[in-house]
Amino acid sequence: MNLEITWFVLLCVLWSAYFVTEGFDFGVGMLLPILGRDEADRQAMFASIGPVWDGNEVWLIIAGAATFAAFPVWYATMFSGFYVALLLLLVLLIVRIVSFEWRGKHESPAWRGFWTWINTVSSFGVPLVWGIGLTSLLSGTPVAANQQFTGSFWSLFTWYTVIAGIALALLCALHGAVYLSVRTSPGDLRERAGDLAARLAVPAAVLGAVFLIWTLIVGMDRNHQGVWPGILVIVLGAIAVVAAVALTRLGRPALAFVASATTIVLAVVMLFVELYPRVMVSSTDFANSLTIENSSSAHYTLTVMTVTAALLLPVVLLYQAWTYHVFRARLGGDPPARHPAELLGERPSPNSAGDDRD
Repeated sequence: MNLEITWFVLLCVLWSAYFVTEGFDFGVGMLLPILGRDEADRQAMFASIGPVWDGNEVWLIIAGAATFAAFPVWYATMFSGFYVALLLLLVLLIVRIVSFEWRGKHESPAWRGFWTWINTVSSFGVPLVWGIGLTSLLSGTPVAANQQFTGSFWSLFTWYTVIAGIALALLCALHGAVYLSVRTSPGDLRERAGDLAARLAVPAAVLGAVFLIWTLIVGMDRNHQGVWPGILVIVLGAIAVVAAVALTRLGRPALAFVASATTIVLAVVMLFVELYPRVMVSSTDFANSLTIENSSSAHYTLTVMTVTAALLLPVVLLYQAWTYHVFRARLGGDPPARHPAELLGERPSPNSAGDDRD
């Protein structure tokens, strides 16, 4: 495996890590108006992702930086052509971050309600835009012979890319509901999160299956791909989707979370499998498509990047694992029932009562 292929595979891994970790953050944000019936519920939901959401964003930074360094031509063409979409994405990410900080600056219900809805809308908008933008790389965008994007913002929109964006957002919502079932203590919030996850599981599974099958069809039609190995990813995706539905309905949230995470990973893998060996398919002329060969950096640059990644990625993984370990305690839930012995222990003793009378 040469270094160009190595970094193409590594980008798939980085994007998978981003959507798995940030996916449940987005899902929790989307579900705030549905599961957050009172301020205590909403506080518990925010607290469940509060310590980890910014660490999860690190994967986006790494993925963007790796694309820039490993495939600068791809980065330049995509970021210049998708400028409006990426600007919209940046705005959504910024207002989402602001909502975490500003929501607690005032006790007014109207103030908190406004920032709660800002978080919900941005949490839905980010995976939607990402789904549309990334699948446009496969469905085809106008790219000229000089590797310049010649289309507009609306060139990104097809039935396939829109369905892909909705599918990703729905998978994130399911991922978030299952995550809340794992992270919250026994109580009403946890039960409602589990019930909602069970209701979301079927439509998310259906739309996820549609995305996987449609991606295979688009890859064969637009990128001259064969049935293999895409069909293998579809089979694995079907198993993961069925497992997510079954485990959610059986009330096994931890295993259901693994299954929903696997489904998201396989969705990203499917896109990269159907893209290879290209990174951006041209709808103007297939010969103008960007490949991993004509858009990559020099061999020396890729070598230095490989050594750096081998040294630093384990550090990032260890740091994030430690963060999740530190903040592993469950949140929210109903107040635990008190043992009768504790209540009896609070009753005043006869001696103390006599001392009071004295």
